[in-house]
Amino acid sequence: MTFITAAKRSLLMLTIVFCALVVATAQTENQKPTPSPGQSMPQQRTTESPAPPAANPTDVASIDSIIAAVYNVISGPAGKKRDWDRMRSLFLPGARLIPTGPRQAGGYGARALTVDEYISRGEPLFEKQGFFETEAVRTTEQFGQIAHAFSTYESRHAPEEAKPFQRGINSIQLMNDGKRWWIVTIFWQGEDEKNPLPDKYLKRQASNDSL
Repeated sequence: MTFITAAKRSLLMLTIVFCALVVATAQTENQKPTPSPGQSMPQQRTTESPAPPAANPTDVASIDSIIAAVYNVISGPAGKKRDWDRMRSLFLPGARLIPTGPRQAGGYGARALTVDEYISRGEPLFEKQGFFETEAVRTTEQFGQIAHAFSTYESRHAPEEAKPFQRGINSIQLMNDGKRWWIVTIFWQGEDEKNPLPDKYLKRQASNDSL
């Protein structure tokens, strides 16, 4: 009899605790903000890149032409204003230019720049000194509408200089939308003592340009 009474008391206590939890949960749910009738739930804001200027059809007709246009548009003597609208016209909205290199504290890092951020960083440099960048070698791979080019670059302060002051690799991703080519990303690293350019990126190889 005593055992039965104790069991009933335990069951009663469990029932009281359960009811208390239900009430507390309901009160918490009622405190959560909910949209009023006719009010839509807030949506995450997205920033859309502005449409680029119209491109010269010759610049974007092939992989060869669009890569040549990139090198050409950033090159020139000191003080010469670059055609930045031409530069913008080559890149897909949302495209990035990503320099990578050693950090002062050690290791390596990269910074993703929009086209306009690249322009604002490059203009002061181009005002002070000449900058001419050319493609020495390129290897290209393509599947369908996408392509990737490893473009070995050489940078000089004047076109007549025999030796470049910098060499490196521009890793360029491209897309063809059925009408023209777009540059999606340029990701680059300069050559240094720890990372000399390997022979395979110094010897001319056939490209797979099409479309």
